[in-house]
Formats: sequence, C-alpha cells, structure tokens
Amino acid sequence: MDWYTEHVVDTGRAPALFALAGFVVTFVVVRSITRRIRARREAGPPPPPGPGPAARPRRALLGDVSVGGVHVHHQVWGILLVLLTGMLEFRYSPGHPWSEVLALLFGAGAALALDEFALWLYVDDVYWSQEGQRSIDAILVGGALGGALLLSASPIGVTADGSRGGWLAYTVTVVVHLALAFVCILKGKLATGLVGIVVPVVAFVGAVRLAKPTSPWARRRYAHRPHRRARAQARFGARYRARWERVRTLVGGRADDDPPQTT
Repeated sequence: MDWYTEHVVDTGRAPALFALAGFVVTFVVVRSITRRIRARREAGPPPPPGPGPAARPRRALLGDVSVGGVHVHHQVWGILLVLLTGMLEFRYSPGHPWSEVLALLFGAGAALALDEFALWLYVDDVYWSQEGQRSIDAILVGGALGGALLLSASPIGVTADGSRGGWLAYTVTVVVHLALAFVCILKGKLATGLVGIVVPVVAFVGAVRLAKPTSPWARRRYAHRPHRRARAQARFGARYRARWERVRTLVGGRADDDPPQTT
C-alpha cells in the first residue's frame, strides 16, 4: 500500500487508474455478454423436447433490456452514468476515496457509451455490421487515451517553473506540441493526435510520418506529389486495412459483413 500511496495517490493518478480499470472491465464484460447473445441467436431456437413429460423451457439469463416494449441500448445507461458522475464531481469534488469511486463509475459509463459509438455516428443499430466496427475504433482510442493520461503526470507533458523565461518556454512548448497533435488529426490519424495531446513523442512521430491518402492533408499536400501519394497508398493500403480489421475482430468480434473464420 505504501507504493500505491506514493506513486498513485500522491501523484494524482488514482482517479485515472480507476477510470481506466472501470473502462476496460466494463467493455470486456459487455462485449462478452453481447457476443453470447449473438451466438444464441445464430444457433436458433432449441430443439423440441423428446417424448416424456414436457420440460419447462428455461429462460435465458442474458438478453436485451426492454422497457415498455422498447429495446434500451446499453449506451443509454452509459450516457446517464457519465452525466451523473460528472455532475457529482463538479459539484462536490470529493477527495480520496470517493474520487476514485466516481472515476470507476465514469470509466464504466464511458465504456458502455463508446461500445455503441457507431449508433451515434450512423443513427442506426449497426452493432454487428461493418459500420459497427467504428465502435471498436472508439474503444481503442478511449483506452489508449486513458492509458496515456494514467502514465503522464501533466496532460501536456511539461510544467512551468514560475519564472518569466520558464513561462515563455512553457508557452512555446505547448503551442508546438498542440500544433503537432493537430497535424496528426489533419493527416487522418485521429487516435495518434488524441494520444499525442498527452504524450508529446506520439504527436511528433505521427506528424512527421506519412498522411493517410484520404486525409485533408494528403488531398492538399500530395496532389502534386505523386511519389508521396503512392507511398501513402502503399503504407495505408489493403495490408494495413487487413491488419487493422484483424485487431477489430479480435477485440470486438466478427462483423456480419465479414466472411466467417474457419479453423
């Protein structure tokens, strides 16, 4: 406990740790439940009972939640949980250990909401479709951002020492840092840009590397540079998309538009 107090509580990282733990655990539990429900639906109804006394049908333990005949998506509970914990934090700003409790609930709510991010984006129930894989992207970005916040003491990586020269150097560093993160976003690397806000080296690496071919940066800067455009298309081509799709499938399950995997 001494190590935890010294390196987590005293450094202000405890809420970030609990938020990340709530986020990861909730996502794993929710995806496990939804995949179980999907497998049961794909298996079809159970076979009729054989001869003899009719067995009483067992009600499935896990299933969709409905209120008044309306299916309530789990993002609803997530949004409500995020709003509730945010209001309690802003109003009361509790100290240890209640700040960790609120952070844990906030992380759980964020996972519930982001697990159906595609529903926000497409305003349609595309959970198991190819478009629904956008939710996995949002989960991965959220998890990476939570991990970066946990590891970094300052959201921008540096702090000022209070002197005039220190504040000037601090301001310049922050402006350059945020500019590099913005370049990452312009290059179509949203996850890199968001994580780069917290970890400067990530923003720098993402800014100096090639842009994605469909990004605003590539459309403007590579229009008259065919060699750059060709390199970007090769870098983010079919092999890159296939690797990323394997990661999505591993984390969130196979999309309906994908061919079934055989072993």
